[in-house]
Amino acid sequence: MSREYVDVILEVAARDASIARVLREICALDAGMRSMALDLVSAQLTNHALARDLRECVVALRRDDVARRIAEALASTG
Repeated sequence: MSREYVDVILEVAARDASIARVLREICALDAGMRSMALDLVSAQLTNHALARDLRECVVALRRDDVARRIAEALASTG
């Protein structure tokens, strides 16, 4: 996962407070809980027009290093 990809996620969160809130909550979860939450999100994306891009984001959020970086970045904006 490139640093630039995470930067894009953070840029989107910076423009939309509701996305930032959701990311803060998901990324603050331990890995097991985060995985279960993201499974629910993935189930809702099956027929979404942006499903591919959103699925890539969900895959990225499953990674501890990505979640940690996003959580740290968003904690300072909380």
